[in-house]
Amino acid sequence: MIYLTRLNGERIVINIDLIELMEETPDTVVTLTTGKKLVVREPVKKIREDIIRFRKRTCTNLKA
Repeated sequence: MIYLTRLNGERIVINIDLIELMEETPDTVVTLTTGKKLVVREPVKKIREDIIRFRKRTCTNLKA
């Protein structure tokens, strides 16, 4: 799970396994497999890096 920030400043935690699509329009829109769309402050590049860091930490037991 990773932390993201809604446009109003609210911090949320999402399950990365539910992410289906991310796009910048120019705000970042994260579409979940449930069909729900989240508009967040973080750019796609940062979210992608956070997902990779999370996967490394959980799949290899290494601290990233």
